[in-house]
Amino acid sequence: MDDILTHAADGVLTLTINRLHKKNAFTPAMYAALADGLESAQQDPSISVVVIQGGMTVFSAGNDIGDFLQRGASTQDSPVYRFLRAIATQPKPVIAAVCGPAVGIGTTLLFHCDLVYAGDNAAFSMPFVNLGLCPEAASSLLVPQMMGYHRAAEALLLGEPFMAEAAMEVGLVNRILPPTEVNAVAQAQARKLAAKPLASLMETKRLMKKGQMSQVLAQMGEEGDSFGRLLQEPAAKEAFTAFLEKRKPDFSRV
Repeated sequence: MDDILTHAADGVLTLTINRLHKKNAFTPAMYAALADGLESAQQDPSISVVVIQGGMTVFSAGNDIGDFLQRGASTQDSPVYRFLRAIATQPKPVIAAVCGPAVGIGTTLLFHCDLVYAGDNAAFSMPFVNLGLCPEAASSLLVPQMMGYHRAAEALLLGEPFMAEAAMEVGLVNRILPPTEVNAVAQAQARKLAAKPLASLMETKRLMKKGQMSQVLAQMGEEGDSFGRLLQEPAAKEAFTAFLEKRKPDFSRV
């Protein structure tokens, strides 16, 4: 599909989020395409590394809110959860190249990547509470682990954006670059990895991840149940309606 571009060369599979007219907001079809790419990379012996990238001005605005209102809660076998499980369990290195806004799942998916390169225009946010929802992608586990509890609480309870410098300070980002250079640097790093022994890359990643893999998947499942329940409640409906009507939500009556 055109909203997710797929390109394989030199041992690197590149998945480009390409829905710029909608700020790269994710739809179920996009999640399915990303999951397809990650699953095919896992099985394809010619692929050593996966790169996920957006555009120079936006990585992703998160979920498409209009789509959210139409389809309601996702089930555990839906495209979004298939994608989340695929990126969480991907045995090969995953690199992300992030420029501009990375909202919601646009940020939380990065906690499952092995290397993250950011433009100096990158802005990360996880505004789930502001939408009457809760974290997803095991971020309620992984964000406190990486950031420490108090900074995680600021990011997840207040939902306020943080910039590339703050993301690098807490370890989410490896390097900050001009937006024109981010994708090229991510590709160069991917080619370096692809030149190394694949079995060694995969075993090293497995050993680093094994201590928390079952916990990540369990947290993802519990978050998914809570997310689906909260999505049906009045606060979320008010938040989404206010967003579409371009007004401030009023939670005083919900």
